[in-house]
Formats: sequence, C-alpha cells, structure tokens
Amino acid sequence: MGRGPSIEGRKSAEDAKRAKVFTKLIREITVATRAGVADPAANSRLRSAVDKALSANMTRDTIDRAIKRGSGADGGADMQELRYEGYGPAGIALIIESFTDNPVRTVAEVRHALTKHGGNLGTSGSVAFQFTRCGELVFITHGDAAAEEKVLEAALEAGADDVVNENGESVVLCAVENFEAVQQALVDAGLSAQHGGVVMRPNNRVAVPDDALESLLDLLEKLDALDDVSDVSHNALLPAEVAE
Repeated sequence: MGRGPSIEGRKSAEDAKRAKVFTKLIREITVATRAGVADPAANSRLRSAVDKALSANMTRDTIDRAIKRGSGADGGADMQELRYEGYGPAGIALIIESFTDNPVRTVAEVRHALTKHGGNLGTSGSVAFQFTRCGELVFITHGDAAAEEKVLEAALEAGADDVVNENGESVVLCAVENFEAVQQALVDAGLSAQHGGVVMRPNNRVAVPDDALESLLDLLEKLDALDDVSDVSHNALLPAEVAE
C-alpha cells in the first residue's frame, strides 16, 4: 500500500513555497524603496510592501535589509521594475509585472512560459488598453446580502468608486490616489479585507474554452512560480471553483 508524503517532505515543500514568497516580497520592498524614500511613513508604496511582508511573517531584520538594498546598498540599485504584455491560450490578455536585476533572463523565462502554452509575448501597449489601473480591496461576504450592504455603505462613504459582488466576494474599487484613504476608512469601519492593493483590472472578462482552461491555469501557475515575476493580471473569466 502506498504511503503519502512524509512530514519532512511536506515541511520541505512548505518551506520552499515560503522562501519563494519571501523572495518576491523582498524584491518588491527593494524596488519600492528605490522608487521613493527609505521611510515607509513617507513612501506609501513601501509602506504597503512592508505591510504585506509583515502579514507573511517576515522578520523586521529581513525587511530592514531589503530597505537598505533599495536605498543603494548591497547591490539593490540594479533592481528594475518591468512590465511585459502578451497573450496566453485562447487569446487571453496578460500583463506580467516583474522586479529583476537581469532583464535578459526575465524576458527569456516569460517568453518561454508563454510559448510553451501556446501564447506569445506582445509589444508594449498591445494589451494594456484592455485594463484599468485602480485600487482594489476584496472582502469575503459569501453572498450574504447584509454583509454586502455593509461593505457597500462603508465603501461609498469612504470615497470608493464602485463595489462589485462576485464569487462570494465584495470587491471595492477606487482611484489609485485614494486607495490608502479608502483602505483606512474601511478598517476604521470594522471591516477586514482578505487582500488589497493597486491592480491592473480587466475592463471586460473573456470566457475560456474548455479545451484551453487547463493550459491557461498551468501557464498562470508557471508565471507565478518565476522568482522575478511579482504579479500577473489577465482578462479570463475563470470558473468560480478555480477563480482566485
């Protein structure tokens, strides 16, 4: 009779996953520092990156070292923030954000993943027009009308632009420059978001043919697994059971 994964094996896999998350967060902190100042209180992007790192249980020492790199020490000055645009299976539009110290390596890895899954890398602006950059806060409401109404009232009072209810979630949308104020107002109203941030949100979502779904999901997983890739946005309308 076969045996399942050992405790050591499971722990090793969990540690590897955690290390990959930390790698992405460290790069995000480094780039956020370089793009502004090294003080989170005076750099909203850095403050958001630090909050994400703390939520992932990153130590203060690790965060401080990442900020130090971003300020120009320890080789952090060569980190770049790059965006790639392209198409996946069934013509699904993709925007791939990255933090990298080696653009040649990163574009090669992204191109390889796309090509392997029947997609292709596009030129700058080839798909960006299909997305809108905005602030987004996601609240789990499980389709409860009272919970949805509470989020809606608090969000509109906070200055949000819209609230979309989908897949048991209430998604609060706002202008990028209002994100922090809206987020704080919702916290003050006693609401806790599942996650939030500034995102590239598709203007319209496209249904994925059944024969392309598995390939698309595999592509999204492969892109997310790349150390240099920080975020992937797409315009696919995924089934509720696999939607992120």
